[in-house]
Formats: sequence, structure tokens, C-alpha cells
Amino acid sequence: MLISLIAAVAENGVIGQDNDLVWHLPDDFKYFKQTTSAHPILMGRKTFESLGKPLPNRLNVVITRNPAFQPEGAVVVDSLEKAIEEARKTGIAEAFVIGGAEIYRQAIGSADRLYLTEVKASYEGDARFPDFDKTGWREISRRPHPADDRHAVAFDFVVWERKP
Repeated sequence: MLISLIAAVAENGVIGQDNDLVWHLPDDFKYFKQTTSAHPILMGRKTFESLGKPLPNRLNVVITRNPAFQPEGAVVVDSLEKAIEEARKTGIAEAFVIGGAEIYRQAIGSADRLYLTEVKASYEGDARFPDFDKTGWREISRRPHPADDRHAVAFDFVVWERKP
């Protein structure tokens, strides 16, 4: 099973502030939905809480150290390794880590692919995507999206694959 990370990342590495996104990019939401639909999604508790409810049409696996946290519609585990085990049980070929910063940090070392929306601006924020050495990765696709009346900034949809 492929382990993939999916995130929208500002030029300065910021992915959020106060457990929320710092931009509104409707086509990025659409891309996220299309890419992760019918796949297991793995996330930390704070990311799950920021969503407000489980995302439909996919297994939602929440990683938390709080055994009392048992939201309806999600599988709760206490480690990334157990989250990956739950995803493997589905038999689906690819699972997506969707955040937050700490879960990305734990997962990037074993990730096979990165689906990054590279936001062409810098933002203030308290959550960052982990730095990664691009020499260990190869860019397999890049699709630019200009700023327009629905998107205040330009961004690129980029997929990276770990080199063998």
C-alpha cells in the first residue's frame, strides 16, 4: 500500500493557523476531495476536530493519545503505525495522511508520495509542513492554477514520488 501525504503549503512552509487554513482556495478543496475520495485518510485529532465531522466516502482514521476520544464515524488509534494497519485492512492501494503538522512530521519519512498544493504566497501561521530533501524525490506532475476571481493567489498542484 502506498502512503501519501496531501497538503496545501505556503512558500514559507505554513499549512495553518489556530487549527484552520489561512487561505480559501475552492479548487484545492475540490482536488483534495477528488484525490482522497474512496481512500483511507489518516489524521491527528486536532485535524479531525477542525473538519467537524468524518469526511464521507472514505475511512477516517484518527490518531490520538486520548482513549476517551471516540467520535462517531471514525476509527481511533494511538499511533501512526496503527493508523496505517487500519488503512491496510481495507485492501485499498493508497492511503492519505491529511495532517496536521505533527502527523506529517511522523509520516514523511515513510511516505511514498506527496501531493502538495504549492500556494504562491507566504502566510503567518503556527503549523508548518515538514522540510524534506527534494533530492530524494522526483516531481512526477505539476499543474499550475492562476489566481482568479475565486482564488486570491496562484498555486500549483504538484505530485512528488520518492526515488527508489
